[in-house]
Amino acid sequence: MKTIRLSHIDTERDCLACFVVAQELRPHLISKDVFAEQVSRQIRQGYRMLAAWQEDQVVAFAGYRLLENLLYGRFIYVDDLAAMAEVRSHGIGRQIIEELRQTAQRLACTHLVLDTGLANVLAQRFYFRQGLLAKGLHFSLPV
Repeated sequence: MKTIRLSHIDTERDCLACFVVAQELRPHLISKDVFAEQVSRQIRQGYRMLAAWQEDQVVAFAGYRLLENLLYGRFIYVDDLAAMAEVRSHGIGRQIIEELRQTAQRLACTHLVLDTGLANVLAQRFYFRQGLLAKGLHFSLPV
């Protein structure tokens, strides 16, 4: 496998390079324009992106926020974590989780938190292997 380089996304061009990976995780993102507009709104609310590059192509990324609440105190919440199908099981997700863990430590956070679907057993297995523990259920109500 080719060398992987991790970097935080800070340009619109690099953000758009994440689109294909994001679309694998979020198929409702129908175009780069829709994706760019959504990410732009989220960035104004504190959303950050970390990408895994293989040469000039993004092959995985994480979207996360620095938050604080009464349960965890200061923590990083991972909204999105995805890798292209062809690079899964190559350790890239592990590298991203480790970089996010180190980022959380640098930012004086107490936890790294994320949600995954109950039916997504492959992701759950991956998260358990990375040391994350299931702490509750996430509930949602359409309004």
